[in-house]
Parts: sequence; C-alpha cells; structure tokens
Amino acid sequence: MREFLRSRRARLTPKDVGMPGGGGRRTPGLRREEVAVLAGVGVSWYTWLEQGRDINVSADVLDAIARVLRLDAAEREHLYLLAGLNPPRSAPSGRPVPEPLRRLLDGWLPRPAYVIDRHWNVVAFNRAAAQAFLCDENDYNCLVTFFTSARYRAALAHWREAAREIVGQFRADAARYPDDPEFGRLAADMCAVSPDFAAIWAELPVGSSTHGTKALDIPGHGTLTFEYTALPLPELPGDRLLLHTPVPGTGTEARLAALLARDARVVVPDPGPVGTAASAPDVRRSPV
Repeated sequence: MREFLRSRRARLTPKDVGMPGGGGRRTPGLRREEVAVLAGVGVSWYTWLEQGRDINVSADVLDAIARVLRLDAAEREHLYLLAGLNPPRSAPSGRPVPEPLRRLLDGWLPRPAYVIDRHWNVVAFNRAAAQAFLCDENDYNCLVTFFTSARYRAALAHWREAAREIVGQFRADAARYPDDPEFGRLAADMCAVSPDFAAIWAELPVGSSTHGTKALDIPGHGTLTFEYTALPLPELPGDRLLLHTPVPGTGTEARLAALLARDARVVVPDPGPVGTAASAPDVRRSPV
C-alpha cells in the first residue's frame, strides 16, 4: 500500500489537480496533505493508510482517493485489493438528491444554483453552476476549491477580500456545531495545505452572510457578476441552497446565455418562462 500510493502521488503535480505549483518541494508529486484534502479525508487518516496501519477503510474513501490520484480501472481495483476489500463492479451512485430539490435546481436554469451541506461539501448543482463557476467532478467542497483551485482563484475578482469573508463564514458555521469534529479536522487540513487559509484562520475572523455578490472572469466570455442568496433546507438540516441571479446592467445575462449555449445538453430559453435541463451529476459528500 505504501509503495503503491507513494508512486501514484509522485506522478502527479499540483498543476495536474488544479492547485498552485509553489516551490520548496523536497520530493516530486503531490504531498500527503494535498491528497487528503482533495479527497476529503483527514490528513492523519490518509497518512495511516499510506503507512499500512490497521484502520477501517470504506469504499467511498478509496474511491475519493482513486479520483484524486487519477487511477484507472485496473489501478482502482488494485487499491481495493491492497486495502482488503472486494472491488465493486461499478462506482457508487452517491447520495440521492430529493426529487423536489432536483427539480428546483433544474427550474432555476439558466441561472446557477447549487446545494452544500454543513461542511460546505457540494451535494448537487445545475449545469449553469458548473459552467459559470468552473465546477467539475473534483470540486467536491467549496472551501477546498476556493483555496486550492488555481483556476478558480484566477477567475474570481477580489479573491483576497472574498477569502477573509469565506473563512469568517466557515468559522461561524463551525460555532453552530460545537460537537461536530469535522469542522476542526477540515480547518486543520486546510491550514496544512494553504498558507493563505492558515494566515486568515489565525486572525479569528467571524462573519455570516445569507446574500452577497460574486464576479468571475470566464475566458472568452468576459465577467459574470451574480447576486446570491443562501436558503436553509429544513428537510435537510445543515444544508443550504444557493441561488444566483445576474446583476442587472452588467451584461451577465447575455454572457451567461452565450456560455451555456456551448453545451448542447443545456436548453437556454428565449425570454419568457424558464425551461428545464438535466442536472449535473450529484457530487459525493466528503467521507469523514
């Protein structure tokens, strides 16, 4: 297990997984801390796994690690066998999203909408969110993406100002669940991989916001500026629905329509009732 995981870490660079390159690396490839954070598992837990310690391993965790390390089907099967598990015939389907919520996400098209849980893991998003916010299957957690994705950082206007607000909101959320150790685990892991997060976290900012604006520069399409509103979902305690609306007078609505028109799977309606389109695949929660 140790040799296999080390070899797969070594063949990837931070750029391969969308992280800033940085310097001062004593060994090639990704660090243990980076694999752990991107996979959504604790740094200590991943270290124990790589060291071959006798720990409980779930299929969800192995699939998350396989995704980060870009393992092919044969390598994924080998990882399962090394962990003492029978390789599944197919990947798990992930957590189901209630149909009314899925229809709401679809019905919000062509405007972006997505759902996050209490730990900021992405539960589901519509195709407009995938296009406008540069989401892909690796962006399982909003906090991780904000501080580790070089692509998102380059696109987001006023990143440094937004970073302090993000950290303050995460700290406020953590305070609402004092008995939930996942917040502390995630904060500690983020401090290990992101000097920016660590510096802001040490300043102890606290904030909370249910609405605001965000602007992203999308190559070839210009700047998209949205107002967003975060709504609690009583049927899913801790989860939030984030709805985005183009800011009037910014040209965002037209640019968003042009962006979505590139994807033949998205129906961009003419002015009038908003049409629907299939949601993007659900994104699995971070395994604790």
